[in-house]
Amino acid sequence: MSFRNAVEISATGLHAQSLRMRVIAENLANSDSLATTAGGKPYQRRVATFQSALDRATGAQGVRIRSITPDKAPFSRVYAPGTPAADSAGYVLRPNVDGLIEAADMKAAQRAYEANLNAIEAARGMAARTLDVLR
Repeated sequence: MSFRNAVEISATGLHAQSLRMRVIAENLANSDSLATTAGGKPYQRRVATFQSALDRATGAQGVRIRSITPDKAPFSRVYAPGTPAADSAGYVLRPNVDGLIEAADMKAAQRAYEANLNAIEAARGMAARTLDVLR
């Protein structure tokens, strides 16, 4: 595997994890977003899924975001009759976003991002040491 392939593979991981962190940040930002109409649906949590990606030019196997899909977890119901989003019985659907799950997902994405940065740094260091030996 060449230096370029190693960096490109890690770069695909960096890109995928940064998109994953963006989706998590959107989930956290909308964790209190209720429906705009009575009886409507609130913000629905989104989840990023990954897929391996082959670069045909170099033969390197990387990763990419396959899709960003809505989470199928049910919404919670809260009795709040004075809220504009309340249905005829006075219940409001709350987003299916759990702050603890999002925090854990964010930490995992952050660690994966850091691992890809470390792999790029290691490849760069090996290339620099190789050049030093050749001098």
